[in-house]
Amino acid sequence: MSASTRIEELRTVLAHGVTSGQGVGVSLGVTVQELEEGRAVYFLDPNPATINAMYVVHGGVITTLMDTAMGSAVFTRLPDGVLYTTLELKVNFIRTVRMDGSRLTCTATTIHVGRSTATAEARVHDGDGKLVAHGSCTCMLFQPKA
Repeated sequence: MSASTRIEELRTVLAHGVTSGQGVGVSLGVTVQELEEGRAVYFLDPNPATINAMYVVHGGVITTLMDTAMGSAVFTRLPDGVLYTTLELKVNFIRTVRMDGSRLTCTATTIHVGRSTATAEARVHDGDGKLVAHGSCTCMLFQPKA
C-alpha cells in the first residue's frame, strides 16, 4: 500500500471521528492540518476543556496532541494491515500555555520504522513560534496474521 493510500485511510478515520463526535482528539479540539509520508501536523486552540486548575493548558493535553501527531506520522509509513500502539512516550515541557487565543501547532516526523517498532519525534510551538514542548515516542508494530 502506498503512503498516499495510508494517508487517505487516516483522513477517513479522522473525519469519522469528527462527524460522529468520538475520540479524545475531538473532545479536546485536536485537529489535523497536514499529512504526508512520515510527517504530520496537528493544531489545538486552547479552550476551557484543556486547562488545569492553574488556568494553563494541562500537560496531558499537550502530550495528547503530540502522541496523536507522532502516531499519525508513523501510520503514514506503515505497510497495509500493520497496526501500532504507543509503547513509550517522552515529553519535555518548555513553557506554560495560557488560554489566550494562541494556537498550538505540533509537527511530528518519523525517525525509524522497522518491523516491530517505530520511533518519531515532535515539537509544539505557540502562535508566536515559541517552543512549548518537544518529545519522542516508540511505537510497537503489529504485523498482520499470515
